[in-house]
Amino acid sequence: MNAFTSFAGIKLFTGFARLACPTRVRVAAALVIAAAWSAVPGPARAETYPSHPVTIVVPFGAGGSADVYARVLAQRLGRETGQSFVVENRPGAGAVIGTQYVAKAAPDGYTLLMMSNTQTVNETLLKRRPYNLMQDFTAVAPVNEAPLVLVVRAGLPVKSVKELIEQAKRSPGKFNYASSGTGTPYHMAGELFKSMAGINIAHIPYKSSGGARTDVLGGQVDMMFDAVSTMTELIRTGKVVALATTGKERSSVLPDTPTMAEAGVPGYTATIWLGLLAPKGTPPDVVNFLNERISRIADQPDIRSEWAQSGVTPMKMTPAQFTTFLKQDIDKWGAIVKSANITVD
Repeated sequence: MNAFTSFAGIKLFTGFARLACPTRVRVAAALVIAAAWSAVPGPARAETYPSHPVTIVVPFGAGGSADVYARVLAQRLGRETGQSFVVENRPGAGAVIGTQYVAKAAPDGYTLLMMSNTQTVNETLLKRRPYNLMQDFTAVAPVNEAPLVLVVRAGLPVKSVKELIEQAKRSPGKFNYASSGTGTPYHMAGELFKSMAGINIAHIPYKSSGGARTDVLGGQVDMMFDAVSTMTELIRTGKVVALATTGKERSSVLPDTPTMAEAGVPGYTATIWLGLLAPKGTPPDVVNFLNERISRIADQPDIRSEWAQSGVTPMKMTPAQFTTFLKQDIDKWGAIVKSANITVD
């Protein structure tokens, strides 16, 4: 039964019901309409989506990676659908403000959330957050991921991860590392490293990556995990020394730098990834529609080429696979938050 024949039959049945008039017949007509509507294939029901502009909420400030890639995605989705996708920044409270806003939005596919692993860390780190990621949202699709790079200040007498681990074990607390703040992916990458390597390195949180980076370059702090795209030129000019990248495979931007697993910490991975969520209850056909379009965008040659230049890799999963991925990421970082006793004021 296609959409046309379904609604033709419904219209005919409804006409007879109106002639008959009794309440029972009207109720029966309503039930038949509902049954016929549910029998129409998902793609037919999704044909009208989107019928007006869609908002992608970014719970971070303008100019960051989530904002940049949300705008790329919005532009391409607009092209794919013929409808406007608008990016709206709602930063604050460690991404809680924007995330809460989408959690309370109508589940109709017209308000979406661009998220990162900041939110999966927050599930354990923030005890009083006004939402639950797995209960209040529907997984739509991942977007992309990028590894970090562990760099040390130029004058530090350490040239490899193994050497760093050996020295740190001989002198606990000797080294320190900077991050852009407690609970950020950069901080969590450092805590995961400490946990898996069995070492003690002091964490020095900053209010931004820029401040942390400045002090590593100035020699006030020993090391940090930072974005590959940001650090590449500083590495090439010798202002910092790269010890390892944090992905499963070597970065296309730093092919001569080993991964953490290759460098001496087997099984280590800590990427920054982005994904799209919708409020819980968003129709499955709308979720699948968006997932398919995002996967199609990720396969476009110019997108893959542009992203590769920054060390970014597209991610492709079904909504069900992305749901499983989210649960695993929450568990992974939750274990680190608890074992390291990380808290926020």
